[in-house]
Amino acid sequence: MLNIPLWQCYLVNCDPIWHHFYHLVLINKNSRSSIKKIYLWRKNLIIARNLDTVVVGAGFAGMYCLYKQIQDGFNAEIFEKADDVGGTWYWNKYPGARCDIESMDYSYSFSEELQQEWNWKEKYGTQPEILEYARFVSKKFNLREKINFKTSIVKARFINNKWMIETDNNIKIECKYLVLATGNLSTPNTPNIEGLSNFKGRIYHTGAWPEKMPEFEGRKVGIIGTGSSGVQSIPVISETAQKLLVFQRTANFSLPARHCELAENKRENYKKNYKKYRELAQNSSFGIAKYQPPTKSAFDVNEVERDEIYESAWQEGGQAMLFAFTDLLTNKEANETAANFVRKKIREIVKNKETAEKLCPNDHPIGTKRLCLDSNYFETYNKENVSLIDISNNPIQKFTEKGLVTNNMEYEFDDLVFATGFDAMTGAVNAIEISNEENVSLKSVWSKGPKTYLGIMVSDFPNLFMITGPQSPGVKSQMILSIEQHVNFIHDLIIHKKNNKYLQVNANNDKQNEWVNHNNEVANSTLYPLAHSWYNGDNIVGKTRNFMPYVGGVANYKNICDEKIKNDYEGFEFL
Repeated sequence: MLNIPLWQCYLVNCDPIWHHFYHLVLINKNSRSSIKKIYLWRKNLIIARNLDTVVVGAGFAGMYCLYKQIQDGFNAEIFEKADDVGGTWYWNKYPGARCDIESMDYSYSFSEELQQEWNWKEKYGTQPEILEYARFVSKKFNLREKINFKTSIVKARFINNKWMIETDNNIKIECKYLVLATGNLSTPNTPNIEGLSNFKGRIYHTGAWPEKMPEFEGRKVGIIGTGSSGVQSIPVISETAQKLLVFQRTANFSLPARHCELAENKRENYKKNYKKYRELAQNSSFGIAKYQPPTKSAFDVNEVERDEIYESAWQEGGQAMLFAFTDLLTNKEANETAANFVRKKIREIVKNKETAEKLCPNDHPIGTKRLCLDSNYFETYNKENVSLIDISNNPIQKFTEKGLVTNNMEYEFDDLVFATGFDAMTGAVNAIEISNEENVSLKSVWSKGPKTYLGIMVSDFPNLFMITGPQSPGVKSQMILSIEQHVNFIHDLIIHKKNNKYLQVNANNDKQNEWVNHNNEVANSTLYPLAHSWYNGDNIVGKTRNFMPYVGGVANYKNICDEKIKNDYEGFEFL
């Protein structure tokens, strides 16, 4: 029998929508407006619920969205497949995982009290510290009671001005608004290579790392991928592994992070001046306070002075080098001056000349892929227990019981680590079966590449919102800054709809096409499309090549959004 404290139960006749189901209506004694229906079908239990807003994902985007909704009296809940908050920082527990944005920037700005209470310990937040921060936020603002953990949204259809939603554990939900806070990097990509099931050893993916850290001491480890997660995990795994085999398809540019503990005086100075730093971030290109727009071209100085500027940036660490000159991401020749400087550094660090050349990227301009930040990554290849296997011209042929075969040679190892990234920006959205009133699926609409209006809405999918979706700065910015700006925009749009008693808000199709074209024009004015990267979807077999992030800068993007609001939400249609 159901144990339901504080609820009155009523047996109601068979509901015609749910044929053959009897249901109980549960009315909370303390709040008669909260009604739940429990449908009984033999031994199965299906719960139907009414909400104003369903938020998918309990990362930083989902938590802030929930906070805003609760503050304004909306009946909102989060549905999260993990058993805790944190989003990408819950799943990415791999060795060495840390943010590539300095921790004082990579944090919420919406609460001054929160800014002053929390003390970051390190220059770049580590995965455990960032997860601890997420938990702190959820507790401080009493968010956990509104989060449904271990629950995935699997289906959503818009019918009669409402979203009808189903979860993987048989919960049915009706809501007015569906907000996708699913994250840009949350769907791990595992290459489809013959014979993977034959491998008898342990298999891990950096994007879905187990709760308990595996021990690699005395073991032979093979790792595939040298993007951000590979660059961060390879030095750490090499510390204990008997042998580490790194399989590299594409060499990537990586700059030293110069990671360290965060000095107390620096942290306190930042706290005292947070307002100034937040404003600087909002008015920058990438949402990072310290990186303001440069004023000189790479060719406004001579070679000696230019290399001195690069050297200073290299010693400073982080992404400073990309902000040295105005034209590094728009002019091939200018970009090559920075690329050559980094290649020279790699050759100086890596003792084996052949290995050094393999590690020097030559197939894309620096900065046009997600720039990696590392702690002794290139130095790791000087260790006797680390070997680099270049598979750029000899792809992996198959897995065997003991390892893998490439170039007709078998490499044996005990453990296999995939550091192969994500189905970025669209993977988590497409994992949900989303359809509109005409029963047209979002996945089919996006079959030749995603189209959005401002990265926030998709035409013909009313009352559906995305936080940092395709064609928004998202991954090309300080993510939490973009999250806050998006959530604020979406929330104000919902309030506008509610106050005017509209039933629907939708993105105008012509305005959406204009925005997608603008996004592509901005991208094509830069060097970004020259790289084969997840920005284009190139890492996913069968995914249509389509440049997804907006690279016009967070300040420009916010100004555009603000202008839309001033023009009575231009591009949005209300019914």
